[in-house]
Amino acid sequence: MADIIQLLPDHVANQIAAGEVVQRPASVVKELLENAIDARATIIKLVVKDGGRTLIQVIDNGTGMSHTDARFCFERHATSKITSADDLFQINTKGFRGEALASIAAIAHVELNTREGQAELGTAIKIEGGTVASQEFTAVPEGTSISVKHLFFNIPARRNFLKSQQVELRHITDEFHRVALAHPDIEFHFFHNGSELFHLPPASLKKRIVGIFGGKTKEKLVPVEEETEVVKLHGFICKPEYAKKSRGEQYFFVNNRYIKSPYLHHAVVSAFEGLLRADTHPGYFLYLEVDPSSIDVNIHPTKTEIKFDDEHTIYAILRSAIKHSLGQFNIAPVLDFDQDRNLDTPYAYRDKSAIQPRIQVDTGYNPFKEDSAQTFRHSSRERRPAAEWEGLYVGLESKMSEETSFSSVHLESEANAPLSFDPLYEDTETQLTSFQLRRKYVVTTIKSGMLIIHQNRAHQRILYEKFLKMATFKEAVSQQLLFPLVLSFSRSEMSIISDIKEQLEMFGFVFEEMGEEQLKIAGIPALVAENEVGIVMDELIAEAQAHGDQLDTSPADLLSRTLSKALAVKTGTPLNEASRQSLVNDLFACREPKLCPFQKPAYITMAESEIDKNFN
Repeated sequence: MADIIQLLPDHVANQIAAGEVVQRPASVVKELLENAIDARATIIKLVVKDGGRTLIQVIDNGTGMSHTDARFCFERHATSKITSADDLFQINTKGFRGEALASIAAIAHVELNTREGQAELGTAIKIEGGTVASQEFTAVPEGTSISVKHLFFNIPARRNFLKSQQVELRHITDEFHRVALAHPDIEFHFFHNGSELFHLPPASLKKRIVGIFGGKTKEKLVPVEEETEVVKLHGFICKPEYAKKSRGEQYFFVNNRYIKSPYLHHAVVSAFEGLLRADTHPGYFLYLEVDPSSIDVNIHPTKTEIKFDDEHTIYAILRSAIKHSLGQFNIAPVLDFDQDRNLDTPYAYRDKSAIQPRIQVDTGYNPFKEDSAQTFRHSSRERRPAAEWEGLYVGLESKMSEETSFSSVHLESEANAPLSFDPLYEDTETQLTSFQLRRKYVVTTIKSGMLIIHQNRAHQRILYEKFLKMATFKEAVSQQLLFPLVLSFSRSEMSIISDIKEQLEMFGFVFEEMGEEQLKIAGIPALVAENEVGIVMDELIAEAQAHGDQLDTSPADLLSRTLSKALAVKTGTPLNEASRQSLVNDLFACREPKLCPFQKPAYITMAESEIDKNFN
């Protein structure tokens, strides 16, 4: 039998490796920015065109490379970070695999210009699809400039999987945020299509966070700091009242490397237990410093997942530190059984002595003396009000006849008195057509038995079809606001709103002004209450971040589902008879009443025979 196993050619192996390392333009941005940081750059510029499809360029003022190193950096597993397997457990740099540049060069056109500080001339290299097109000496500034053009030009299938320019730009922005937050001492510039999106000068961590997420973020932050033998922790958490529907502002950094850790995230959420609204997520920017030998960063190609030697201890320390910060800054309620603050002496009265109360007594008063008794009666008559209260009862006896009894006294009808709950029966003979169970289900009878409707999901289906009809036929009704609403968002959130602005206008939103961090709304859909606009916008942003890819294919459907979810009647809301009947009628007037917009049952039926079985 002939041998069938063979070695893959280098260009094929590089393309396979590129599938692991380079998933989209944001992956290229991450690798290039990390290389610039490893080169000890103090100023880094990121230039992107068309969401990274046309150009991704990173310019730094780092140490640069020699003529030979500039050529070897594009070879597979060529790196200056490690020399032996033992070095994998003492990693203090960003990149160390030696796969990034080789993988990028295999699927794009790459141009590299670099020069060391002491060299008179630098090196310029051009690579197309893994093949070196040219290499020559040239005059370039100190540092490195690398340009990646026409990503996935030789893999059309991968290029077709790329999303729209706005979606890819959001992913690039997320990677830029992660790198910039990890290194507040480095100056960053971010350009897209010729316009500067971010200019972040060197600053403290708090100023770097505010510079990225906007000035409103400053009032949200609560510092966290703890130092132990296992881990050194510092950073910030966001106050519970600023928790959002989306998971956007959640960052973990271990030794200045961004990581994803569901286990540590659970520690943060458990520390906020009892302080968050339902379906909201806390924001945090937490930095952990541990011994490099106690972690393994070589378990994932993108290096965003690491393994701790003692993650249970880190979990407990993280949870305890956050709880301490919440209590220290009076964010969480604290019980103090030793002191009652209501009994504290005000600061202005601390040095003053107590004033004894004085009582004036008429020692000569004698109630048995005639002059004293007259004086008492005279003073009592002076205190009596002008309208004698006895006069209210004059003639009352004459109006009531002897036949009058309690049975003839007319009392207020109980039917007219306000009720705190709906009665099961309108009267003793007629039964209501529906009732509410646990403020969650609407139960009514049908010919075959019983119908049980999930009030939240049913209302979602009703609103979903209304919003979808508005967007399809452009029949949205907008109510103008007397005073425009001004809402504050981060720059990344504002970019999402600008992407869906046209679709939101089809639903009835009217935007008067859109700034970098503020949004002014002059009109809202008729189905949206004014006090719910902020909640609706947070829900829209959260869904756009989670399912942004659907904005390219079916934006009206995504926004209709999001609006219906945000505005539907919630579980726990009491419904009167008219509301219950309207819910039933509107649900079965829908084209697809069986399921809610998220493909979950909106109602179930229970036949009479099925009920009878339970009584056999």
